[in-house]
Amino acid sequence: MGEREKVEILEMYMKIKQLKEQGFKIRRIARKLGVSRTTVYKYLEKSPEEITEWMASTKTRVRKLDPYEMLIHTWLSEHPDLSASQIHDWLKERFPKLVVGDSTVRSYVKDLRNKYDIPKTEPKRVYQAIPDPPMGEQAQVDFGETKQKTSQGKVIKLYFISFVLSHSRYKYVEWLDRPFTTKDVIQAHEHVFQYYGGIPYELVYDQDSLLVVSENAGDLILTSEFQAYRDERKLKFFICRKADPESKGRIENVVGFVKKNFARNRVFQHIDKWNDDCLAWLERTGNGNVHNTTKKRPAEVFKLEKQHLRPITKKISITSIASSITRTVRKDNTIMYESNRYSVPLGTYEINKEVIIEVTDGNRLVIREQSDGPIIADHLISTEKGKLIQATQHMRDRSKGIPAYIATVSEGFEDKETATAFLEEIQQRYPRYVRDQLKMVLKASQSVDQAIRNEALSECVKRGLYSATEFRDVVAFVQRQHPSDSDQTAASEEIKTLHYVDPALLNTKAETRELDRYLNVLKEGVTV
Repeated sequence: MGEREKVEILEMYMKIKQLKEQGFKIRRIARKLGVSRTTVYKYLEKSPEEITEWMASTKTRVRKLDPYEMLIHTWLSEHPDLSASQIHDWLKERFPKLVVGDSTVRSYVKDLRNKYDIPKTEPKRVYQAIPDPPMGEQAQVDFGETKQKTSQGKVIKLYFISFVLSHSRYKYVEWLDRPFTTKDVIQAHEHVFQYYGGIPYELVYDQDSLLVVSENAGDLILTSEFQAYRDERKLKFFICRKADPESKGRIENVVGFVKKNFARNRVFQHIDKWNDDCLAWLERTGNGNVHNTTKKRPAEVFKLEKQHLRPITKKISITSIASSITRTVRKDNTIMYESNRYSVPLGTYEINKEVIIEVTDGNRLVIREQSDGPIIADHLISTEKGKLIQATQHMRDRSKGIPAYIATVSEGFEDKETATAFLEEIQQRYPRYVRDQLKMVLKASQSVDQAIRNEALSECVKRGLYSATEFRDVVAFVQRQHPSDSDQTAASEEIKTLHYVDPALLNTKAETRELDRYLNVLKEGVTV
């Protein structure tokens, strides 16, 4: 079967199918097309797949997909938006033994579209113009990045955050030669508010990971740092949905404008000079030229809009905000920051324990147990994700071994021989947890005077109490039996009351019991 015959059969089949769908009777279809009723019945009884197989069995092949032309034509007629890759998949689904390349299918589909005049249709999204918000009402925020050549001929990656007032289109841009941290974003907000001389009533953002932790059916969870800043500045946020650029189209135009007009082909020397040049560009071009949409100069419109911004009533210290940022200590003595784990000293972990973190200007993560307390960890912030950043001093020193650890702990006691024997017995009873046991003994002994720890050790050995928790409890009990000088002085002073109380009641002393009874409680669990 030649190419011409194949086209004639295909056209006849399609005409018969179309006339039948239009409601014509078999007799009228035969008369209209000049064929017999038997021929009409024969074509109507076959599906597109059957016609394709029949043509393939009776023709001399010209192209590999010619036997499937009618079937592909049918698909394209019914679904003009079908892609060549979809057609390829449908062919493989219906004819598993067919082996044909992607480029062959693309070329064949393209030729069929031209041959039968079947243009590909694409669903179009309908856009609607949105009026500009009132003056001072809204600003949009977004991030961008570029690659620039340096004066040394190298290529460096730069990052920027941009702001634009939605009414006047007045812009602000700030650059860094490293990725932004949340603290950098907060600092940039303070700078733009100073640049504008006020605060917009609403800020529109994309769902950036520096600001948003997650989205749950429209309920957005901000990062703790940005939430603290938001509360401090009393900012009103609007976070765009993912893949919804129309909500922040103004700022996306600004990002493109910055890349193409300011950054393109500009040579980078130093980040400070780069920011100075950008501010000059904003004054000269970014805010100085007539805007294509508003047909006005943003700088001129901003003079009016500035009066409608919310005034800045106080200056905020970024350091004070950062110092209020907390992180929960994990069981492995690490904290999470920007998708990485940072170590803290062993033993920091307690249930629901939180520490204070601060990001310094040197891109370091400083960790404290209290806001005004000493630094317990200091790490260089990693730009990667999923990493463990661990300081050497935060790792267990396994080179010393348990004997050396026991020797270190026993140094705190007057009778080192007895202390060593006591600790070795603990090791025998708790071999898997010996380091934790020794650490607890060391911590308990260092919290009191040597006399108290010596007495506690003596009582534990005497009573056969060989565990760190029992030693800690005995230390606490012995300490209560030996009040400090300040406590004794306070007890000796005359007690003055607001109202008259019988002196005999004030001088009444509570009953005291022998130490043995308390030690028996610890050892045997009997009732006192």
